[in-house]
Amino acid sequence: MALAVIAILTIVAPVFALIAIGYGAGRSGYLSQEATKGLSQFVFNLAIPSMLFHKMATANLPASPPWGLWAAYFGAAALTWALAASATRWLLRRPAADGASIAMSSMFGNVVMLGIPLALGTFGDAAAVPIALLVAIHSPLLWLLATAHMEVADTEGDVRPLTMLTHLVQDLARNPIILALFAGIAWRLLGLPLPDVVERTLRLLGEAGVPGALVALGLSLTGFRIAGQLPTLATINVLKLAAMPVFAWVLAGPVFALDRVDAGVVVLFAAMPTGANAFLFATRYQRAANSASGAVALGTVLAALTVSALVAILAFGP
Repeated sequence: MALAVIAILTIVAPVFALIAIGYGAGRSGYLSQEATKGLSQFVFNLAIPSMLFHKMATANLPASPPWGLWAAYFGAAALTWALAASATRWLLRRPAADGASIAMSSMFGNVVMLGIPLALGTFGDAAAVPIALLVAIHSPLLWLLATAHMEVADTEGDVRPLTMLTHLVQDLARNPIILALFAGIAWRLLGLPLPDVVERTLRLLGEAGVPGALVALGLSLTGFRIAGQLPTLATINVLKLAAMPVFAWVLAGPVFALDRVDAGVVVLFAAMPTGANAFLFATRYQRAANSASGAVALGTVLAALTVSALVAILAFGP
């Protein structure tokens, strides 16, 4: 038992320690806002894209599309979305247009900054392929769904699909992580070799990605506040930290019978707290922005407990 607890702490404690270090450095002013912006740009524009490109360019890709992996994760997201939209109208008694932001906050997890480090720490390099396959369509699909939801709710059904797709393509064309993933997949499918110098360079940049992302996450938390209506905040966190991972557990296991690593990555990603993109979405439409901000801050704190319990189950369960 003691050895199991130590093993769990070895995985989880360094992750949240780096988040705490980043938060402390930002809150105390030890690192300035300029440093925060610079670190975030380095992580998202260079380090994480390099890591994902390298892993995909050298990975053993599945022979066929991973429909089960995607269906398990995004099926859990869809169920969570439906619950959040229903709760917005019938439990929280908020306008239907708030439902898109509340649903986004309830199922858009911090899979890059927190999910990737935890999945790699729990399952090792075996998790690299399912991580990349989920991250590749995570933001595009969920942003498209959220935008469509908002368009329907806010314009009474007058949806403009061409406008939505145009905005989505523009966002993707500027996203280094998505571009790196697809470039890595293309490189692997073409069978091109990676010269030793290039591979070593990518590996070094990638090694900076995980700790850099965690410190950047801690720094970013100084900009979020636990605010918003308490019932809304509670609903978001219950759905995000409890309901969505349970849905993912059922779909990844009994329904689609994924292997241990794929199922573990799906469940772990589903259990991630609300990501900053949910706050950006809420701010963009000025709907439930305070609650989204509070969900990012409070969810990340609560995740230190919920994720520790989940890692114990995934790493040492039957």
